[in-house]
Parts: sequence; C-alpha cells; structure tokens
Amino acid sequence: MTRHERAARTRAEDNAFALSTVELKRRLEDMTKAAGFDYYLLAAFPRADRTTFLENHVISNWPQTLTGLYDEVDLFYCSRLVGALKRTIMPVFCDASPFAGSAANQDNRRLNALFQMHGLQNTLGFSLHDADLKQYIFAFSGRRSALSLEEERDLVYAAMEALDRFNSENCNDERPAENLTRREIECLRWSAAGKSSDEIAIILDLSSHTVVGYLKGAMRKLDSVNRMQAVARAFRYRLL
Repeated sequence: MTRHERAARTRAEDNAFALSTVELKRRLEDMTKAAGFDYYLLAAFPRADRTTFLENHVISNWPQTLTGLYDEVDLFYCSRLVGALKRTIMPVFCDASPFAGSAANQDNRRLNALFQMHGLQNTLGFSLHDADLKQYIFAFSGRRSALSLEEERDLVYAAMEALDRFNSENCNDERPAENLTRREIECLRWSAAGKSSDEIAIILDLSSHTVVGYLKGAMRKLDSVNRMQAVARAFRYRLL
C-alpha cells in the first residue's frame, strides 16, 4: 500500500469514526431525555496506567468548564461512583457527590458546588464491556429521583445496544494476518502458565526443538519480539 493510499484509508476511517460518534451522541441524548436526566457521560473504566478523566473520556454533554476542572483535579479514578462500580455489576444511583473523591478537601468542595450549579445532583451509573472486553462507565445525571427497576433495565439495555453498535463500527481488526495452528496456540497457552520449552515438550509429547519452532511461528504471526509479548498479544486477541 502506497503512502497516498494509506493516507486515504486513514481519512476514510476517521470519517467513519466521526459519523459513528455523531450517531452515538444522538442515541445518548435520546436515552438521557427518555430517562428524565439532563447529562450523560460515557468513559472508559479507569485503569492503573490510565487514570485521568480526559484519558478515559469518550463522549459527554457536560459543560466544558466542568470537564476541564474535573480533569485538572484528577479525582475521576478515585471518585465515589467509580469506587462503587468496582464493587458491583449492578447500576448504582448516587445522590451525594458521585464524581467527587472520598477526602474532604478544597477540590471536592469546589467540584461539588460546580456540579450542583449545573444540575448534576443525582447520577445513575453502571459499567458495561464491549465485544473486545473493554470496560466502560455510563453515567446519567440530573435532578430526578431514583429510577424504577423497569426504567433502569430499559436504560441499561439501550446503552448495551449503543455500545455494541459503536464498537462494531469502530473496532480495529487487529487479528493476526495468519491464523495460528492448534499446536502454536497450545505452546503459547503453556508458556502463559509459566512452562519452559522443555516442560512443554514433555507435556505435549514433542521434542524441545519442535516446541521452539511452534513458538517462533507464533511470535512471527503475532509480530512479537519474544515469547512474553506473543502471549500478551494472544490474550488481547482472545486466542488463549
């Protein structure tokens, strides 16, 4: 593929992503209005290597001043809402500063005042994962009271549909160019379990030389420089 072809393909992918984001925004707006809320937030679930708000932010209709301040104080990963969602897979309704941290400090007081001023008083939040097992947080905020069980079910199902479509339209095909053989996957699986080439040879009744060959083939197909990277990529591609 030439440089111009790659550039054209990138532009096409960017346009597809933008269109899909517009569709996702429309769906979230409809869901928010139907549930009686005013604001929505879709964010990736914070990880140890990615904690700030804007790193995880996917889309929202929060006021820009609120978004900027929230990223600045860096409380998203340790907020009450995120903490609650780490302990349950059920929707969580928060009516007491869901986006603030647990510590009583000046940042929390400033945030609480700003959230209250914009009407983000009560929040229903829940976590969902897409087909690639990436975990996300949906949060709907406003002045309304707690939802009924039926309303919660409708909102969660609508969010599942929106996330599934968004993921299917924007997922990158990161699968290996070549399929791994059954033996290559077996050798990777035992490598992931901490077994050496000699131990894998005994388990699979093969020679050590053959096992090394299978692992080298797997590393080549997974574009990996060593066995550890090959195992990590195989897990990411859900081959193991």
